Amino acid sequence: MDTTLQDPLVGQLLDGRYRVQARIAAGGMATVYQAVDTRLDRVLALKVMHPGLATDEAFVERFIREAKSVARLSHPNVVGVFDQGTDGTYVYLAMEYVAGCTLRDVLRERGALQPRAALDVLEPILAALGAAHRAGLVHRDMKPENVLIGDDGRVKVADFGLVRAVDTNTTASTGSVLGTVSYLAPEQLEHGTADARVDVYACGVVLYEMLTGGKPHTGGTVAQILYQHLHEDVLPPSGLVPGLAPQLDELVALACARDPQLRPQDAVALLFRAQEARAQLSDAQLDIVPPEARTVAAGDGSEPTDVIPRTAGGQLPGDTGAELNRTSRLEVPQESERTTRLRPVPAEEAPPRGGLLRRRLVTVVAAVLLVLGVGTGVWYVTSGQFTTVPAVLDMPQAKAEKTLRDEGLGVKVVRGFSSNVERGHIMKTDPANGKRIRGTGTVTLTVSRGPDIVSVPDLSGTPFADAKRKLRDRGLIPGTVNREFSDEVAKGSVIRTDPAGGTKRRPDTAVGLTVSRGSAVDVPGVLGSDRADAANTLREAGFQVRFADEPVYSTQDKGTVARQNPAEGQTRGKGDTITLTLSKGPEMIAVPNVTGKNVDDAKRQLTDLGFQVEVKKPFFFPKDTVDTQSVEPGKKAPKGGRITIELDGGL
Repeated sequence: MDTTLQDPLVGQLLDGRYRVQARIAAGGMATVYQAVDTRLDRVLALKVMHPGLATDEAFVERFIREAKSVARLSHPNVVGVFDQGTDGTYVYLAMEYVAGCTLRDVLRERGALQPRAALDVLEPILAALGAAHRAGLVHRDMKPENVLIGDDGRVKVADFGLVRAVDTNTTASTGSVLGTVSYLAPEQLEHGTADARVDVYACGVVLYEMLTGGKPHTGGTVAQILYQHLHEDVLPPSGLVPGLAPQLDELVALACARDPQLRPQDAVALLFRAQEARAQLSDAQLDIVPPEARTVAAGDGSEPTDVIPRTAGGQLPGDTGAELNRTSRLEVPQESERTTRLRPVPAEEAPPRGGLLRRRLVTVVAAVLLVLGVGTGVWYVTSGQFTTVPAVLDMPQAKAEKTLRDEGLGVKVVRGFSSNVERGHIMKTDPANGKRIRGTGTVTLTVSRGPDIVSVPDLSGTPFADAKRKLRDRGLIPGTVNREFSDEVAKGSVIRTDPAGGTKRRPDTAVGLTVSRGSAVDVPGVLGSDRADAANTLREAGFQVRFADEPVYSTQDKGTVARQNPAEGQTRGKGDTITLTLSKGPEMIAVPNVTGKNVDDAKRQLTDLGFQVEVKKPFFFPKDTVDTQSVEPGKKAPKGGRITIELDGGL
């Protein structure tokens, strides 16, 4: 069964803007959906934090802080962050949607890549990380799963530490954690420190995996992998790929040096070395086929397809960022440094200061764990790989999911109706409570939607916020909100619902709400009143008063009310706000000479200046020309004031 259909967010409008279309992937901390931004009409990806983590204020603050940092990168090889927000219990990121696959998908299908293709992927990864490093950001979890390859061949890096558990356990015995441990630098494992060079180390491991089809450090237990990270140099990939160019061996050794002091200082410096190595290789060296490489038929009877999509000349569009490349050439190590950094110095030659005791302690612990891992192999195969399903019946969904994930189990969620189990709580698990399941297995949780028929509650007189909560508690959706005046129901409380209280409906039905605006009151007129009198009059009528920032010219006296909004006589609810604008007094305008002009022209000229015009005609034989005007030409009169013109009598 397609779990997308059972995901509660699919089909919903998140935060009034993002229409969730499908679930793309789910992880321990968040779920990623394909969505449409209904404002800008574009497809994007929504990363929604699991509700259980959204209650951790420190975690949410870090989530938002790092989202803002990544949003400022604006690099063609970094998955862009467009927006961040919350909607109820959902905390989300709106990000660029990349149609394609991950580097892990490519390696799973192709096994290993030719050097040209491996460098085509590595260089844009380093360009993205280089931009982050120069902005003060460290990815900390660089691995093939976080490298996206678009349908157009563009490479983008995702998940710059945005969704990481505060107490992520890197020593659990699950396959996913083993994969993550494979890319952690020795100093991360031994000291917990992380600067730009841990990303450099991870990129070296990714390059090794692309060239050979396997990780440099392997083992059945975390202890074995830890021991190799701390005590064994990464072997040259040419040992598994005969004929591989020595420049690529040196590039891997440089990036994967166990001592961070021997690695390039950041991804920009490693990008320079990678471009330098590529320039020294012939076409034959770039196109050598590793033994683990698998080609995939084109599907039309033609030759097998290339390892990954490429444009002419082997470069990916927009792959490395020209500006970053030019900058990187100004900051690479000197020639003497480059030569010495190609061979990592063994730990015995240059032990970290103050770290000898800790290194020995880690060595002893790792050795003991290694022996215990071998000794308990039979137990693990027969019993140790199984666990029992914990009791989560009647738990809230978020708590149940956390309980299962804390046991290392996967979670699948479906929904069903129940008249006995509260909505949002667990009504069934598969396998059932106490049953045996593999330690990496998945438990299906059936979450109650409440009864299949619910009664609309009577919400008359209920405050609006409480009314919405009560509807959601019944499994109903707050619908369209209308507002009207009421003398019986307090402002902000519900007058009635549609359908009415007591009506039977299925869950997820929308219920309209009519909310009170309070008692209807006619707005009194205060034009021409001074500030204090106007405010008192309106407040006594039950209104709030706001004064506009700037006064205006008007025919009202200076300092009195020139405008009011809403106007006198309009109906409003008690408690509504009336905005008043004070007068600067009349604006004085010079009066033009209109004597001798045609009456229509004179009226138009005076009206255009803002005056009111009164025309007086003689009783006998009036003409159409102006004989006199009430204000002498050149004198000033208030704008909006009245000017009288008298027509010629014709005698």
